[in-house]
Amino acid sequence: MSAPQGYQTITRRPPDIEDYIDMLRRYRSLIIGPIFAGLVISVVVAFLWPDTYVSSAVMRITPQQIPEKLVPSVVTSQLAERLLQMQADILSRNTLSEIIQKPSLDLYKKDRAHLPMEDIIQDMRNKYIAISPIASADRRLATAFQISFMYPDRYKAQMVVRELVTRFMEQNVAVQKTQATLTASFLSDELRSAKEKLDQADAAIVKFKLENQGRLPEQTQANAQALQTYSLQVMNISQQINRDQQDKMILDNHLQALKNEQNYANANLETTGGPLVVRNEKLVNLAKQISQMRSDLAAAQRVYGDNYPDIQSRKAAVEQLEQEQAELEKQDLVQQSSSTQQPQRAANPQMAKTLRDLEADQKSTQAMILVKETEIEELTKQKGEVERQIVAYRKRIEEAPLSEQQYATLLTQQSLYKQQYEDLERRHSTAETAQNLDERKAGENLEVLDMANLPDKPVSPNRLEWAGTGSLVGLVCGLVLAAAKEVKNTSLKNLKDVRAYTNLPVLTSIPLLENALLLRRKRRLVYLAWSTAFLVGCAMMGGSMYYYMTST
Repeated sequence: MSAPQGYQTITRRPPDIEDYIDMLRRYRSLIIGPIFAGLVISVVVAFLWPDTYVSSAVMRITPQQIPEKLVPSVVTSQLAERLLQMQADILSRNTLSEIIQKPSLDLYKKDRAHLPMEDIIQDMRNKYIAISPIASADRRLATAFQISFMYPDRYKAQMVVRELVTRFMEQNVAVQKTQATLTASFLSDELRSAKEKLDQADAAIVKFKLENQGRLPEQTQANAQALQTYSLQVMNISQQINRDQQDKMILDNHLQALKNEQNYANANLETTGGPLVVRNEKLVNLAKQISQMRSDLAAAQRVYGDNYPDIQSRKAAVEQLEQEQAELEKQDLVQQSSSTQQPQRAANPQMAKTLRDLEADQKSTQAMILVKETEIEELTKQKGEVERQIVAYRKRIEEAPLSEQQYATLLTQQSLYKQQYEDLERRHSTAETAQNLDERKAGENLEVLDMANLPDKPVSPNRLEWAGTGSLVGLVCGLVLAAAKEVKNTSLKNLKDVRAYTNLPVLTSIPLLENALLLRRKRRLVYLAWSTAFLVGCAMMGGSMYYYMTST
């Protein structure tokens, strides 16, 4: 649709200060009315809105009183970390529901009549309960945190904060006690199990030692020394047997010589003359000398051995005497065979005495031979016993490497079980000490720094702020209405508009002529409306104030 012919669009004149003053004068009712309405509404709402009080308490985390180097704590996490866990437990649905429905508190009674418990708990957790840390300038000092609760009843707000503080204290004690008890119980079970394993390892080693007595690797050196000792004993016994056999052989020879002399003495017990007697006496003396030298030679051989030079010279002297004895015996036999005249025999007393001495020597020599034979027999038995011991120890030494690996495994297992047992015993003792520390409240703990206060003034609503905000909102609404009215009114308001839009000079102006009666009537209606509105507004504000004063 096209614009009518002759229509011309004119841009509005930009207003100045006088125009704005005229606008305020023209639309003062549109501005003052919303301002007053906003004031009345905000004051009524502020005084009808229930007061909200905030009660708060401050708790402090105290470090362990005894140095951890002396008594380490068994709690696995720091208290700051446990606070987050305790906060989650305390602000859980069950705990908050229990606090809300506690007979002494009976929170949100009106809300519970038409709202589900989940929504009430969610609002209480997110809006009304605040747990905030308090920063410390020195990080080495114990940190603190504040617990606050917002509620219309200041006494119940204080009671809820006290309840939360009590829950934190009880939860902290329960967590510490539970962890200490669980740790001590766990370590007790582990210590008992480790002790059983250690006892089994000890029993296995004892059984192994009993079954392999003498073949243990740790006895190898002792077995080698014992084997060497027994070998030396066999050597000494063998040497002793050899010496005894040599002595016995010498005694046998001496006994044979005595028998020969005895036979000779028996053959010459009766003699016929003096020269033969002399020769016989010489043979007897020579036989005694040979016997004595043989005895001395045997004794020297036992002491010095066969290779000693003096032994060889003595053997040569014995052989020489034996040759001389043989020559004398031959001469005696020749003289006896060549004699033609039968001599007159008579008893030889010297030969009888020699015969008696020879018999005594034979008995003594036979006794000595019997002693040597007995000694040789005993030494042979000892040698056999020692050789059996040597065989046994050699077998032990040979079998030692076979059991060494098994024995080493048992010892290693015993050492590991012993180390594990000692470590668990030390940890168990530490856990019991830490448990006693917690029972005496000497460990890391929570303490109330500031008790839950009873608030004197509500934190909301701030009625002056609400009144100012309502008036400001009314002012903005009034200005918006005035601006809209001004934009919609396209009439000429003053001489400046006439000159601007007509581009003609203004000669004079005629004032607006109105009926005085109608003007007075209109003013009365306006005054009546404003008075009524003012009185109603004041009554509403006064009524809300009175309700607030009587309700509190």
